[in-house]
Amino acid sequence: MFHKIVVAYNESPEAKRALASGMELAESLSARLHIVTVMADLPVYAAYAAAADSSLPNILHEDRRAFYQTLQEDATTLAKDHSLAVTSHLIEGHQVESLVHFLREQKSDLLVVGLHRRDLYIARLWSTVYELAQEAPCSVLGVH
Repeated sequence: MFHKIVVAYNESPEAKRALASGMELAESLSARLHIVTVMADLPVYAAYAAAADSSLPNILHEDRRAFYQTLQEDATTLAKDHSLAVTSHLIEGHQVESLVHFLREQKSDLLVVGLHRRDLYIARLWSTVYELAQEAPCSVLGVH
C-alpha cells in the first residue's frame, strides 16, 4: 500500500510524534522512510542585522542549517536503530510549496505530519496543514 513514507520533521513535539508514527508504519509495511525538514527563509527583520554587520545574515543562515542538520541526524539515527531504510532531506523555501515539490519529485505515497493540540496558534497551524492536505499529491496522515 505505502512504499515511500515521508515525515515532515522539525524541532516540535508534534513532529516527534509524527516521526514515531511514520517509523511504526514504515516498519509494519516494510516501507522506505524519508525524513524531510523544510528550512524556511530567515525572517524579514533579519535583513536589518546586515546594517550592523553584513556577514550576520549568512552566519544566521549557517547556524540554522547546522541546527536542522543535527536534528535530522538524530532522527535518522533513531530510525536506523529500528532497522529502517531511511533517508533525510533538508530543503529550503516555503514550507508547503517546497514539501509538495519534494513529494511529487520523490513520488511519495504518504506524508505524515504532526498536529498541534488546541492552542492559540491553531488557526496558523491549520492553514498550513490544510494547504498541505489540499496540495499534496499523496495521502496525508495527521498525527496527534
